[in-house]
Amino acid sequence: MNKQAYDIVNKLEENREYNQRELAELTGYAVGSVNASLKQAKEEGYIDENKCLTDKAKKELETKKPKNAVILAAGYGMRMVPINVEVPKGLLEVKGEPLIERMICQLHQAGIREIYVVVGFMKEQYEYLIDKYGVELVFNKDYAAKNNLHSLNCVANRLGNTYIVPCDIWCKENPFSGHEWYSWYMVTEQKDERSSVRVNRKKELVSVKGEEEGNCMIGIAYLLQNEAKRVQEALKVMAGQKEYDHAFWEQALWDGKRMMTEPREVKSEMVCEINTYEELRELDSDSNQLQSGVIQLIRQVLACEEKEITEIRALKKGMTNRSFQFSCRGKKYIMRIPGEGTDKMINRKQEYDVYTQLAGRDITDPVIYMSPENGYKITEYMDGVRNCNSEEPEDVKRCMQYLKKFHELNLKVAHAFDLYDQIEYYESLWGEETSAYRDYQDTKKRVYELRQYIDAQPKQVALTHIDAVCDNFLIRGDETYLIDWEYAGMQDVHVDIAMFAIYAMYDREQIDQLIDFYFDGDTDRSVRIKIYCYIATCGLLWSNWCEYKRICGVEFGEYSLKQYRYAKEYYRIVKKELEKDAKRYE
Repeated sequence: MNKQAYDIVNKLEENREYNQRELAELTGYAVGSVNASLKQAKEEGYIDENKCLTDKAKKELETKKPKNAVILAAGYGMRMVPINVEVPKGLLEVKGEPLIERMICQLHQAGIREIYVVVGFMKEQYEYLIDKYGVELVFNKDYAAKNNLHSLNCVANRLGNTYIVPCDIWCKENPFSGHEWYSWYMVTEQKDERSSVRVNRKKELVSVKGEEEGNCMIGIAYLLQNEAKRVQEALKVMAGQKEYDHAFWEQALWDGKRMMTEPREVKSEMVCEINTYEELRELDSDSNQLQSGVIQLIRQVLACEEKEITEIRALKKGMTNRSFQFSCRGKKYIMRIPGEGTDKMINRKQEYDVYTQLAGRDITDPVIYMSPENGYKITEYMDGVRNCNSEEPEDVKRCMQYLKKFHELNLKVAHAFDLYDQIEYYESLWGEETSAYRDYQDTKKRVYELRQYIDAQPKQVALTHIDAVCDNFLIRGDETYLIDWEYAGMQDVHVDIAMFAIYAMYDREQIDQLIDFYFDGDTDRSVRIKIYCYIATCGLLWSNWCEYKRICGVEFGEYSLKQYRYAKEYYRIVKKELEKDAKRYE
């Protein structure tokens, strides 16, 4: 039978007393289509003259009966800022009930007890579900760097007559059933410009064309054994290709320009995907999560009401922090929230002291509030600014000149940033873990050999940004600003040049040009070699930092590998340069 006929038979299985008009209202099909489907069902032996299901239909239902469910709950839920600082998105409460618990209870009502919850971010908060509901937690170790296609791949071998469910969905009525006839994917009638799929006239799920809007994608699906096998095969291929690192699992459903599943269309008022703080507020204004400590802090700092905090949206996840933008009374602000493991890596009291030293100098973005205890920070949003483009020489030259001008202020704070102490400290954070690099100890030993040369060189020790990378320079017209002073401390100011270079992943030619920009083309050879030493040393420093973040579940891909390469390659470059000097004096 076709989808339409299956839907009609499905309703008859619930109540064979439904007449044609009632069936039309329940399914959304025209009365004529209902009559045609009833005729087809009889002819193919699925219902008898009394509209009762036949043994053939019952046997087919048994083979297609839902076996298990997968709930995808590994992601950060970045758009849920600031709530995602305190609770994972699956545990958001609507009408006093966590989303994931409601979903599990609905599955239980449909007779489904074999439930796998794929976890990652704040995985410990889901642990209680094992005892309360008998679910099995499956950890996705790649949750920080890859999207939910990789979460589904963690349980690919369990797929077959399976419901697949995102954890951030609230369904007014139970979307699950003890019986299913075909594989489907849920969408609503509502149009969504972000959607990649639409329901065509043939009631197929096909890819959108050009500028057209698709149907709102809900993410709930049911996969029979045949489609599940095809999805398994697709997942296996995609999971091994870098281009799918940020893919949603739905990409495994595509078969050319259409999905291999049928559409399950529901009314938009029957289901809600909760992606943002404001969507939660709209669905349940009394939700406990709306009493977020972060929101209360904003209320206190800006002396406003919670309803005045609007247009909340996550910004690009930084390497150290999570930040979001919001509006209040016609002004825009940015709230910074420290990321995973940051409390061990940043001394917030020292950072507070740096900002105190910078206050009133028009050097950085306007700070409205900063906590010296936890590092929460609110700044005014700066309209019309852009980041420095590290591939644009004029931008780079401008930033180096600005950096030099800042260094000439010769500002002082009470704390220092010692490169070698920090290398050791980041290594100590690994605990029982060892470096992922097999030759780490040899590399470290060689980098430490450079310390003697560095110590012998003249230095200008002053407040140094330490993290003076292209992304932290903001440009607007003739104005330049340097933001994010978390690591700043007393150090040789030339370290900032090295830091810019290695973050931009420059080659030697670009690094030499960078140095020339800073010194206006007039650099002592010994200073250039000293900066090469800093490049090697800072490469090892940030490599150790990346290794700790990896242990925390945060991966930085090529950046991490490149930092370690700087440590090795610039040790060799320094040695060659010093050998040239030695031969010159022989």
